Amino acid sequence: MSSQQPPTVPLCDLGIQYQQIRPQVEEAVLRVLNSGQAILGPEVVALEKETAAYCGAEHGIGCGSGTDALLLALHALEIGPGDEVILPPFTFFATVGSVLRTGATPVFADIDPVTYNIDPVQVAAKITKKTRAIMPVHLYGQCADMEALWALAEEHDITIIEDAAQAIGAEYRGTRTGTLGGIAAFSFYPSKNLGTYGDAGLVTTNHAGWAERMKTLRVHGMEPKYYHKYLGWNARIDAIHAAILRVKLPYLEKWTAQRQAAAKRYDALIAATGLERSMQRPTVIADCRHVFNQYVVRVPAGDRDGLMNHMRQNGVSCEIYYPVPLHLQECIGHLGYRAGDFPISEAACQSVIALPMFPDITEAQQQRVVDVCASYRQATRLAA
Repeated sequence: MSSQQPPTVPLCDLGIQYQQIRPQVEEAVLRVLNSGQAILGPEVVALEKETAAYCGAEHGIGCGSGTDALLLALHALEIGPGDEVILPPFTFFATVGSVLRTGATPVFADIDPVTYNIDPVQVAAKITKKTRAIMPVHLYGQCADMEALWALAEEHDITIIEDAAQAIGAEYRGTRTGTLGGIAAFSFYPSKNLGTYGDAGLVTTNHAGWAERMKTLRVHGMEPKYYHKYLGWNARIDAIHAAILRVKLPYLEKWTAQRQAAAKRYDALIAATGLERSMQRPTVIADCRHVFNQYVVRVPAGDRDGLMNHMRQNGVSCEIYYPVPLHLQECIGHLGYRAGDFPISEAACQSVIALPMFPDITEAQQQRVVDVCASYRQATRLAA
């Protein structure tokens, strides 16, 4: 009997989800095409209301991407040159890039080694008279330590901007992302828990003035048409993306439950194979709802490259979120940071691996992932 190749386990499989809702998605797209309203319009207004309601916020402002969402939030607060924004160095580049685009200065505060979210103790040490905002990132789908950040924000009269790009539906003590700060930014990139088939984003706030300003900023600052009140830019969301997201939003709770169930299966499989001695599983903080945009484990730094190569050679996808901390990125070298400035973030960059995670991942696929990881551990143990 000829041996079969091991099954491929993708990092994220969007095709299964699409087939499940294909008729609704196609109907929504055709509805937009037949309407002739391709930019903004009723689909966008409806998405804004529905998503804001899901988050428990009063206002939603659709935009072109998660990066646009962050930029709109910063510009709503009129943050610019001379201002400082505190953020973690362990996250996607858009977080710091948006701050730099305003002309403000990003100030990094290291992360908690367990959650990978910004450490409020480190934040407290970085606050100055120039600090205008704190930008916690709810990384991988779990909320930052908001109570401590709220105390700092109130004490120093600083606004919190949630970078909730990976965390729609996540909760902190029963309150969802979107209302845990003054403004929240979401991404609808395809691989997100709620994603469209392209780029899109949304901002939520309970502040009516900020909401109106962001709606104007996203259309080149026009109010009314061809009269430019602010120096804005094109940050609009396409109506087709809004219509697709409206189809998907009612499924979000189901898909979140599937992700959480998959995370629990990973936990059990890792424990059953004894991998937990060399593979640290994600920690879910009490009173928080983790929505697992990613399932990220931690391994000894010296083992990571070998393990990842072994996984890929055996048909199992994996990824590093993120391999280089923000303070060491080449394009922001002018800020003067050096290796060793944020040791916890730097250590995380050397040791994290994201395992395949999506709502429809099967137990058999997860078993394959863990078996391949265990076979690497066994091989390296024998070699030693």
